[in-house]
Amino acid sequence: MAGAVAASVGVALAVYVLPRDRPPTGMVWIPPGEFWMGSEDAMYENEWPAQRVRLDGFWMDAHEVTNAEFRKFVEATGYVTVAEKAPDWEEMKKTLPPDTPKPPDEKLVPSALVFVSPKKPVPLNNPALWWPVTPGADWKHPEGPESNLDGRDDHPVVHVAWEDAVGYAEWAGKRLPTEAEWEYAARGGLDRKRFCWGDEPPTDTDGRLANIWQGDFPVHNTRIDGYERTAPVGSYPPNGYGLFDMAGNVWEWCADWYRADEYVRRARPGVLHNPKGPDDFWDPAEPLVPKRVTRGGSFLCHVIYCESYRPAARRGTAIDNGMSHLGFRCAASSGEERKLR
Repeated sequence: MAGAVAASVGVALAVYVLPRDRPPTGMVWIPPGEFWMGSEDAMYENEWPAQRVRLDGFWMDAHEVTNAEFRKFVEATGYVTVAEKAPDWEEMKKTLPPDTPKPPDEKLVPSALVFVSPKKPVPLNNPALWWPVTPGADWKHPEGPESNLDGRDDHPVVHVAWEDAVGYAEWAGKRLPTEAEWEYAARGGLDRKRFCWGDEPPTDTDGRLANIWQGDFPVHNTRIDGYERTAPVGSYPPNGYGLFDMAGNVWEWCADWYRADEYVRRARPGVLHNPKGPDDFWDPAEPLVPKRVTRGGSFLCHVIYCESYRPAARRGTAIDNGMSHLGFRCAASSGEERKLR
């Protein structure tokens, strides 16, 4: 992992105990408290039933990790992301049905999934119609090998797999937030509200609230919010805790394994204290694919297809996925030792 890489290149580390009263650069203190995690909306079975949860206080990055921040990590450690490596067929076939034929070698090249509008109405039950596998796409080339990061240093880094996010977090002396921490922080003190800002839904004619899709998904984005893809971090108002982009912009990795039935499995009277998530993964749609929780929705979310800019919304994402709407932010616990450069 990145820690070993950092040690091998001789990066100097200093250890100190993280205080609550001295904010780490770029982080916001999230106070301890209780909230209702999840929702009672029958439309979203993986969010049900809601459970009372109590969390200790922690620190959270004010915004998603940016391209400039991720570049510093790569330059310091020589880290190579999953999307920049050729797929390992022996690992791939563990997640596929038995007897799946091996793809041609020319298909087993570094690649990632890039959103490309089909430019015409298509069935919404087949995401492959707008998510082609794109050779040469990675965090430095978000739309493919001909693209670059010019003018996007302050945009969230994308095409990071789960292990890439963990590697950065370890290097930065932080960690990924738990799913419970992420939702609590996203609510910004507004318990049981549908959105980070309250109950007012975003509309196709008002782009003030978040970077999401406006128009006819996935055919035409009117860009009322100002952006077709990612937006610079901090482009929209913060929530009640001072956190930016907890709705839309890019999906964010959490530490927890994803189980579609996790809330049902753990439902019980009383209050859960600092839940850490399940010990294994399960998605009935892809039961063999290891998935971690992602949260927050992205610039592609729209009410007709993916209303995942709600704080209760959750999904499982394959841990080796690189996607052009997938990033992360970090957390840290008060009183824990952190390694700083």
